[in-house]
Amino acid sequence: MTQRTGSGESAQESTDAPVQRLDRFGTLPERIRPEDMVETSPATAPDPARDMYNADEWLIRYCG
Repeated sequence: MTQRTGSGESAQESTDAPVQRLDRFGTLPERIRPEDMVETSPATAPDPARDMYNADEWLIRYCG
């Protein structure tokens, strides 16, 4: 059986690791506001003919 006595890293690699970690993870990403995370859009396109109301329509349908 062979035993490992070292971690396999040189002295230079062990001193560069904290610097690299600080460069990569040292600061938090820029904050994103909740208003910027939500996109609003209508579910369907507005149909002006559907929303037109004719008060005398019942006369045309039932008495016409």
